[in-house]
Amino acid sequence: MKLHAQIAAVLFAAVIFPAHAALQVFPQSALTPTTQLYTTTIGGGIGDIVVMTGGGNAAGVGVLSGRNDDGYRGPIDFNFTTPFSFFGNSYSSFYANNNGNISFTAGNSSFIPTGPIGATIPTISVWFGDVDTRGDLSGVLHLRQDIANQTILTWDNVGSYNSRDTALNTFQMVVRGSDYAIPVGQGAIGFFWLAMPWEVTQTSTTAAVGFGDGAGNGVVLQGSNESGLNRVVAFHQTWFNIDLTPVCGVPGAPDCAVPEPGSLALFAVGLLGLALRRKWAA
Repeated sequence: MKLHAQIAAVLFAAVIFPAHAALQVFPQSALTPTTQLYTTTIGGGIGDIVVMTGGGNAAGVGVLSGRNDDGYRGPIDFNFTTPFSFFGNSYSSFYANNNGNISFTAGNSSFIPTGPIGATIPTISVWFGDVDTRGDLSGVLHLRQDIANQTILTWDNVGSYNSRDTALNTFQMVVRGSDYAIPVGQGAIGFFWLAMPWEVTQTSTTAAVGFGDGAGNGVVLQGSNESGLNRVVAFHQTWFNIDLTPVCGVPGAPDCAVPEPGSLALFAVGLLGLALRRKWAA
């Protein structure tokens, strides 16, 4: 059963996150249509299957197929010549988490999509949902690091809890070091989504996209933790600068828009409600 650990983590987060923490919302207008993953445009495939080293419910530690629920792998060294900067801190490694995100300092086996600021560790979420790749038809998480200063993670046709594999999501995250020569219209971090038929699982009804520092400060996509986010992101992409602002106002990028201020208090209330949903181990 996953319930007790998740409720404890969320309640702990509600206590330690300071009242002055800031939540910024980037607009859906920052997304641009696409029918391809980033790796499709550059060639070379999506990389190796991620074999898990830790995690929660059915982490699949050491399982070569990569099939798991709530697993993670790490720490994984970035293939960067200089550490990666995130919310003012520098990291030379990360954890790849099955539930649609990467984290720093520790693995994240949380499965309820409380959003990036709901995690008590720094987190980048391309699709924070309850991914479960144990179904026979589900794909798994892949990692590609053959290009210097660029790490690519792909959740390829992945299912949802509890071993559901009739609806499969595909999404990808690109993270670049400061020495990568970024083309015009791209950025330091990229999110790509293809078909996204699911967001509702047996544990929650929504998902979240964005960034959190683990101390309550976050930058999230407009519509995170609201119904219909999967339809918003499906067949879209977006790039971010290293300061987490969407790339805009240059050829190949959307027009610049002013981010909307968010309410951390309302966000915290929502994540506490989500945490009360029950989830039992398979």
